[in-house]
Amino acid sequence: MVPLSSEGSLTGKAAIVTGGGSGLGRASAIALARAGAHVTVADVNEAGGKETAALVFEEAGGDAEFVRSDVTREEDVEQLVDRAVGRWGRLDCAVNNAGMTGPNGFTADYTLEQWNTTIGLNLTGVFLSLKYEIPALLASGGGSIVNMASGAGLVGFAGLPAYVASKHGVVGLTKAAALEYAQQGIRINAICPGSTRTPMLEGFMGGDPNIERAMTAGIPLGRLGRPDEIAEAVVWLCSDASSFVLGHAMAVDGGSVIQ
Repeated sequence: MVPLSSEGSLTGKAAIVTGGGSGLGRASAIALARAGAHVTVADVNEAGGKETAALVFEEAGGDAEFVRSDVTREEDVEQLVDRAVGRWGRLDCAVNNAGMTGPNGFTADYTLEQWNTTIGLNLTGVFLSLKYEIPALLASGGGSIVNMASGAGLVGFAGLPAYVASKHGVVGLTKAAALEYAQQGIRINAICPGSTRTPMLEGFMGGDPNIERAMTAGIPLGRLGRPDEIAEAVVWLCSDASSFVLGHAMAVDGGSVIQ
């Protein structure tokens, strides 16, 4: 691992990672801690979240606290941010990662319940997180927020209408909020990961090697991504090393959406 420059360091900073119980959230929490941040890990999965907090200490030598939080519930998000500020004394960065793929199906076959569930977690959850994180960052004098979108937030995919719509929505929300708070010292950006070997993707592939081969065939680098590769982009966007980056939807996808 390349040593961090002073601009890339997060020493003494306080971060929240939603959906931190596994996958990209877990990798992001560990990477942020390696960069020096104190991390509040949030998830509805209590066992996974506590495991991530323990791994932050074991693998990164960092400080972490787990808070059970459902980002679709406004009161949970408010309490999460209050808990983080109470523990660390401030909030400097946040990674809004909690999300789901949603069921497969064409648009006309989707139920309203399926639609609302996916939109509620992937998009409304990011909105609620921003709603409470932004005032906390303002109170700390500014900071950085990274919203986890997807390659599906940049291009369309058949059979995942709610997921694609929600991730396009995350990109749009990121751009709007970035413009609103830029002059108050808050940078808001999004990461659009490509197909990355996480528990969520493994569940989507269902152990079918044909699905994995089909997904890999669409990646110019010829392989699935690793969670740590996405996490490195998270750290960069949270740090001062990216100080002139605002409202950007960064594809970290092995070239999948090159136009």
